[in-house]
Amino acid sequence: MRSAKVVVGLALVLAIVGPWLAPYDPNASDLARSFGSPSPDHLLGLDSQGRDILSRLLTGARSSLLGPLAVVAVSMLVGVLVALVAAWAGGWFDALVSSTLEIMFAFPGLLLAMLVTAVFGPGLWTAALALSVAYVPYTARVMRSVAITERGKAYVKALEIQGFRATTICRRHLVPNLSPLIAAQATLFFGYAMVDLAILSFFGLGVQFPNADWGVMVGTGQSGVLQGHPAEALSAGACVVLLVIAVNVLGERLAGVDAARLRPRRVPRRLRSRQMVPGGAA
Repeated sequence: MRSAKVVVGLALVLAIVGPWLAPYDPNASDLARSFGSPSPDHLLGLDSQGRDILSRLLTGARSSLLGPLAVVAVSMLVGVLVALVAAWAGGWFDALVSSTLEIMFAFPGLLLAMLVTAVFGPGLWTAALALSVAYVPYTARVMRSVAITERGKAYVKALEIQGFRATTICRRHLVPNLSPLIAAQATLFFGYAMVDLAILSFFGLGVQFPNADWGVMVGTGQSGVLQGHPAEALSAGACVVLLVIAVNVLGERLAGVDAARLRPRRVPRRLRSRQMVPGGAA
């Protein structure tokens, strides 16, 4: 757990200051020195274009993390909003949302992202937006089931009887009480989004060459692997794998802990009686 936090924290620091730490211009090429071996001047060696691999790794950390963060932010925002509205409204609207989510589940998210980027042009933000739409049904489905359970609890009924509006109850009580699960889901989805965006960049549909990105480096490093120079592909692939594993470990930890203690934590003082708090004695 501690190692996972260290890896994630280091990745976030590199995403912020990585381009300034790069010892060389990540796009500066020298074909005469292609596939240069590691040396004190180039710790990880040079790629097929004679570019410093370490500089490209440090610079590519930003786009490799910003894309998944955007996917998680948009998909969680839309998914949680849809789930809350469906859980609160119930009836035909909830049934319509459920049917729509089932239809969206039938269409693979990565395939949707490929189609969108093929139509609107490749790029990091196009791919991120397409994946955000593809992730919404997963977010909404999980949050809807939990929101329905939370919607039927005693403290919500008491707030309704006292005349609180639905938006106020959701904003002040439901969302804070569901925040542990939201955080756990967001952490897990970050790992999935990072892998999907790396795949899109690998196929030339995400970050575009020659811009530095871990997915792009895995793709351009293929030629080096075939020629016996796997440093570029291995280093970029290792960064993706290590970060995804660390994020998934944190997500699984959050999901396990928060599922066990998921309960209303922000109940109004006037309702804080043993009868209103789940688990209290009757």
